[in-house]
Amino acid sequence: MRATNGRTVRDLRRENRTAVLQRLYFDGPTSRLALGPATGLSSGSVSNVVAELVAEGLVEEAGSVDSAGGRPRTLLRISPDSGCMIGVDVGETRVRIELFDLTLTELARTERPLAVDSRERHDRYEVGVVVGHIRDGIAEVLRTANMPADRLLGVGVGVPGIVAHGTGEGGARGEGTGGARTGGTGGEGSGRVPGAGPGGGAGDTAGGAVVHGQTIGWDAVPLERLLREAVDLPAGVPYRIDNGARTLGQAELWFGAGRGAESAVFVLFGSGVGACVATDPLGPGRALEWGHLTVRVRGRRCRCGALGCLEAYAGAEALLERWREAGGRPPAGADEETALTAMLAAAYPGAGSGAAPDTAALAVLEETAEYLGAGFADLINLFQPERILVGGWAGLQLGSRFLDTVREHARAYALRYPAARVTIGLGTLGPEAVTIGAAILPLADFFARGGRRAETGAEPQENRQPAWTTTVRERTAH
Repeated sequence: MRATNGRTVRDLRRENRTAVLQRLYFDGPTSRLALGPATGLSSGSVSNVVAELVAEGLVEEAGSVDSAGGRPRTLLRISPDSGCMIGVDVGETRVRIELFDLTLTELARTERPLAVDSRERHDRYEVGVVVGHIRDGIAEVLRTANMPADRLLGVGVGVPGIVAHGTGEGGARGEGTGGARTGGTGGEGSGRVPGAGPGGGAGDTAGGAVVHGQTIGWDAVPLERLLREAVDLPAGVPYRIDNGARTLGQAELWFGAGRGAESAVFVLFGSGVGACVATDPLGPGRALEWGHLTVRVRGRRCRCGALGCLEAYAGAEALLERWREAGGRPPAGADEETALTAMLAAAYPGAGSGAAPDTAALAVLEETAEYLGAGFADLINLFQPERILVGGWAGLQLGSRFLDTVREHARAYALRYPAARVTIGLGTLGPEAVTIGAAILPLADFFARGGRRAETGAEPQENRQPAWTTTVRERTAH
């Protein structure tokens, strides 16, 4: 049966289920009576949808509340045991894998270090090593939590770089520089991954996500296909792969400092710099290659190969390199997180330490604050957001020290009207927000399907057609 606007009754039922699930997830526990105004559905539709969801085990009762003059109202909530998600963060120094239930309670986690002592930083991101870490980490968290793999709603992965999603008909073709590195001797999880050869041809997949990570030496890497081939999971478990800044933004928008904002920009500071802009509180954000805006013509060479990028001045890797050039001495053999902590301690010694500030470190950080302020001004002028929120391990360390100075520079460089209406602050989910955001990518898809798991087979051709197809044909048939 098809509705007059081209949507089928099945479409309408799915949308009703999605509306109820989202309201219960974000605002629950909630009564049936309150769900009506919150979703715009009639009481009969709410009752029917709730009955379905309870019968399927997705929704459960969660106590009751007194009503004015009537019998108590039963509260409903999403059942935390009705499914689980895995979030993966391919970070600068490690690959983190976490297993969550539907309430985002952590059930298990593991971290797999990436080599940091190689002269060539791309070596730590050898495709075979990263895929092996993800494969072994997924198996470990499922085993630790004693969780059957068929309970998974999906696996979300946050990666550095641009992610192109395949069309399902011929796949996504990538363009870029450098070759996808395979094999390697990175210890556990290393080894050659089939199909990950060098050059853009690696991106010629029949659908699935392809990663263009120019700064890490990934040229059109068909990561989704490689994971499906390497990881022992049921065929129906979906993968969602996206830019790490976008997964951080998704987490902060739903559960952190971005909650309630109509528009926000989320900035991720790690070894490099990225951002995500969101204009819909419940919709997906859009990843921005903000770190590769040119802030100085013919400036420092960025790790992407271009000159004068913001990331060449503001990323943790660039900060430490500039400190070395100015005479600073980061701890020998330390990873970037430890070295940045040492740089901040040198620039801002405690009042009771008796040590003088490291003038080289202080000068580099002060210059960086101005570059960041100019970069924030670009975001303010382009998107006029309600909030700009800083996250990532380096952003949280840096922000606590000199965010006030960054704000001053941002307002000086930005247009007065939008600058007066934006708040600039820190994210609240900590350095692991990327993992949380990765996990909720498959959760968002699950809600969009009305709480139904992804189907393994190809969808019938009629269901793949846009809704307007039928109505246009009906008009032209007369």
